[in-house]
Amino acid sequence: MGRRSNPLLERVRIEDVAAEGKALGRYDNKVIFVPYAIPGDLVDIQVTKNRKSYMEGHVVKWHEYSPQRVQPFCSHYGVCGGCKWQILPYSEQLRFKQRQVADQFIRIGKLEIPEISTIIGSERTMYYRNKLEFTFSDSRWLTREEIEQGNEIEKYPALGYHIPGRFDKVFDLQTCYLQPEPSNRIRQAIREYSLEHGLPFLNLYTKQGLLRNLIIRTASSGQVMVILSVTCFTAEVDALLCHIRDSFPEVTSLFYVENNKLNETINDRDVILFHGKDHIVEQMEELRFRVGPKSFYQTNSKQALTLYRVAREFAQLTGKELVYDLYTGTGTIANFVARKSREVIGIEYVPEAIDDAVMNSQMNGITNTLFYAGDIKDMLSEAFFEKHGRPDVVILDPPRAGIHPDVAQALLKAQPPRIVYVSCNPATQARDIALMANDYRILRIQPVDMFPQTHHVENVVLMERL
Repeated sequence: MGRRSNPLLERVRIEDVAAEGKALGRYDNKVIFVPYAIPGDLVDIQVTKNRKSYMEGHVVKWHEYSPQRVQPFCSHYGVCGGCKWQILPYSEQLRFKQRQVADQFIRIGKLEIPEISTIIGSERTMYYRNKLEFTFSDSRWLTREEIEQGNEIEKYPALGYHIPGRFDKVFDLQTCYLQPEPSNRIRQAIREYSLEHGLPFLNLYTKQGLLRNLIIRTASSGQVMVILSVTCFTAEVDALLCHIRDSFPEVTSLFYVENNKLNETINDRDVILFHGKDHIVEQMEELRFRVGPKSFYQTNSKQALTLYRVAREFAQLTGKELVYDLYTGTGTIANFVARKSREVIGIEYVPEAIDDAVMNSQMNGITNTLFYAGDIKDMLSEAFFEKHGRPDVVILDPPRAGIHPDVAQALLKAQPPRIVYVSCNPATQARDIALMANDYRILRIQPVDMFPQTHHVENVVLMERL
């Protein structure tokens, strides 16, 4: 069976799907978690982590494939780390996501819940993202098979994604099925031009090189934004940007960023407009939303509309309500519900996002919104309530980490009759709702699938004050 610490487990039947989308099997009454397998597979597993109550590992041999398994559509499956569930039929993906929400509310939150509404699937299961980020590397990642062959392999630059868990390893991406064209064509054209003209790709260890990152944003309006991150602006970069501008007239916003830091984030860098408009426009019902190079916008535009319609329906607005939209971001939900509200107050801790929110209201002729930048747990004070009034409805859409316990306490003090909680992480959502369970009961739960081929699921919960 191999050495005791990290044994080779033979002929393990995969039984279920567990947290984070990993598959679950059992060996000697101990649970083992592995990626890239599905219920019904019979596999040999090399253990990589052996703990008292569980093990983790990876599949080294398949004896039987699950009858449910479908052929992955992407040639990078198993290397990329994204779209791990493309071997599962989409109907099964939805079934597991629905069950995941139930498990986390009952098991983690220990909450009394009504029957969960059937998950709303995404109309598009490929090409649904509106934003992707790619990394340049002067040396592409080599697969285990290439290394084991022992042949001399030429060092070759890469433009693609990081290997999961490795900042220093990037594989050379050929075709990605996440974002609609012209995303693949733009990325490939930039790679080919850069190689042909000898532009140095970044060395991820030494941080030497010229080309760092590439961000492509596409909008449902058909507009396209390209942001090229370089260590410094040179004549070669200028020529590359001119090549992008001339080759792709559909690119309506072309930016570059000078980033000579050790990390890849550009939020603290100036993003410089090279050509076109300084934003692209997303459309949602009759509303238009301005999306700048640093703006947050839901990455599945079409399904975001579905999600926000659920939130608006749960809010049960009649036009008389004062609504607080917490974690408002660029004010998408606030502006989306404004026409059915008396007033909407949006609060967000990122000042630049609030600037976008104000601009989005102005662009749509919406005059009954107010936006504030600040830490939500500090903003929701008695003085704030006295100045603006206590909310009739609170809508909150926090990051994956959920809300601070002090925010839950502030909500309990505000006593809104209804709370609509939108979350991209039902586990933290259940934890947060449990903090308010003595004062609020759950009326409705609606999962929405924003990310096909992955284990991620959005969830909307309507809570009513007891």
